[in-house]
Amino acid sequence: MIVKTMRMLSFASLLLLLSPGCATAPRGEPAGGGTPVVQQLARSTRSWNHELLPSYPTGQPEVTILRIEIPPGARLEPHRHPVINAGILTKGDLTVVTADGKTLQLKAGDSIVEVVNTLHYGFNPGTGPAEIVVFYAGEQGQPVTVRDR
Repeated sequence: MIVKTMRMLSFASLLLLLSPGCATAPRGEPAGGGTPVVQQLARSTRSWNHELLPSYPTGQPEVTILRIEIPPGARLEPHRHPVINAGILTKGDLTVVTADGKTLQLKAGDSIVEVVNTLHYGFNPGTGPAEIVVFYAGEQGQPVTVRDR
């Protein structure tokens, strides 16, 4: 129970740190006088295909953040994520398809709570690159993505 609570607190702390207005001003620069604006992009106990997210494992928590750029017309290899992850599409368009045919279409600014342990792939149907920033709440020494071979 303590490990699970620590994981949740670590992940929440990271998200707060990355939230607008939560970082301090760089040295030598005055802090702004404006009011921070916080917009919740996602909060869910379920992934986008409505499956309940799994419980956290009991090992050492490890957070991984990836920026992934997908060229226009490119399709990612089928894969699965053994850990909980969420992201935001920062530019372009992205379509995600599960092995059973469920589809999610994203456009720049959309957030996603990704499927866990579910075979899927993504492709860029647009004419420009797609970019997604993904936050993985994993376990030290374990992969965040496993390709289907």
